[in-house]
Amino acid sequence: MRWNVGHVKITKIVELETIGSTRFILPQADTEAIKSLPWLIPDFATPEGRLKMSIHSLVVETPSRRIVVDTGLGNDKTGRGVPTWNNLQTPFLETMRAAGFPPDSIDTVICTHLHVDHVGWNTRLQNGSWVPTFPNARYVFAEAEYAHWRDHADGMQQAVMADSVQPIVAAGLADLVPSDHRLCEEITLIPTPGHSPGHVALHLRSNGEEAVLSGDVAHHPCQMAHLDWSSTADFDDRQSTQTRRELFGRFADTPTLVIGGHFGAGHIRPDGEAFRFEAAA
Repeated sequence: MRWNVGHVKITKIVELETIGSTRFILPQADTEAIKSLPWLIPDFATPEGRLKMSIHSLVVETPSRRIVVDTGLGNDKTGRGVPTWNNLQTPFLETMRAAGFPPDSIDTVICTHLHVDHVGWNTRLQNGSWVPTFPNARYVFAEAEYAHWRDHADGMQQAVMADSVQPIVAAGLADLVPSDHRLCEEITLIPTPGHSPGHVALHLRSNGEEAVLSGDVAHHPCQMAHLDWSSTADFDDRQSTQTRRELFGRFADTPTLVIGGHFGAGHIRPDGEAFRFEAAA
């Protein structure tokens, strides 16, 4: 899928799509609760109340930059907490090439945070070593996010850092930036902690139009109606709830296009004490 925001083009490159296998990440989102939110159907849920989600990257083309936002799970990775995420062999890079984005054409990679499903294609396996997938790119990580996981990673996160983050640092391709960093003329980061310690969203502005790439502030639009539905992967439930309320409130009832880290594009509307999401045409 593709969207235009002023002079900026955004293309969604899907690695995996899932329907209904997401209760492990949003345990409160049972089928009856989802069916009680009819605005989710059919774009974000099935009539039976099963969630629709994806793991994807967003390619953002500005007049001067070609940027990949988040890089999915990656192939050949091991030590992942979800068994089906180990040793993947998806055609993700072929899909990117077919869409007109060969890896060497990318000049910037930015990860909204450093969780397993947002950094995997930072690297690829070559002759037994992890090498940068996008060799001509600078990789942008929020400094607070990187510093936390560098010093506190354990379990699966240790494996993630070892194969998908530290090789980028070792190659001298990482730029550690403040959480409100201005990436280029059209893109500024928004600090959005909670899901992870240094999570950031991206605010795009071009030719009078705006978009927000919200990462994992919410995994699914149902969290706009239930702001307190925190993901099992959230670092700080209270902070993630506050961040959802603040970010969604800031852009509710505006023309701003919002694209999630695991769902497609739409517009946020006020709905009582919370919000709903209208899919973009």
